[in-house]
Amino acid sequence: MAVIVGYIASDEGRAALRHGTQEAIRRQEPLVVVHTVRSGKGSGADATRAFVRELENAEDALRDAGVELKRLDFDRGNEPAEDLVEVARDEMDGDAQPIIVIGLRRRTPVGKLFLGSNAQRILLEAPCPVVAVKAA
Repeated sequence: MAVIVGYIASDEGRAALRHGTQEAIRRQEPLVVVHTVRSGKGSGADATRAFVRELENAEDALRDAGVELKRLDFDRGNEPAEDLVEVARDEMDGDAQPIIVIGLRRRTPVGKLFLGSNAQRILLEAPCPVVAVKAA
């Protein structure tokens, strides 16, 4: 069973990566980081550098714990939800189910009525449990 993290260059993505790393170490299962880039959206150099730093921190912690890291970068024009659900389906193996870890941002009282479209889609379409963590 793998721990699958949906990473985007944001506080939410970093929170998901930190929690996913801890969960993979706790479970002694591989960590699969799914990074979806949408062409034309331009995440920028600063966001890319932040991602590389966060991933290096995760790699160090995982290596020390003897846990495998697999990074999947997608630039196919899909929404992050599509890529995460597809990876989760690919990771299904008999009785062993992966888990997906996603980050959520704080919402206003009215915004709490609605999740982000990607988060909602992942929760509804994922073939496995989903853990949602709040960004600090």
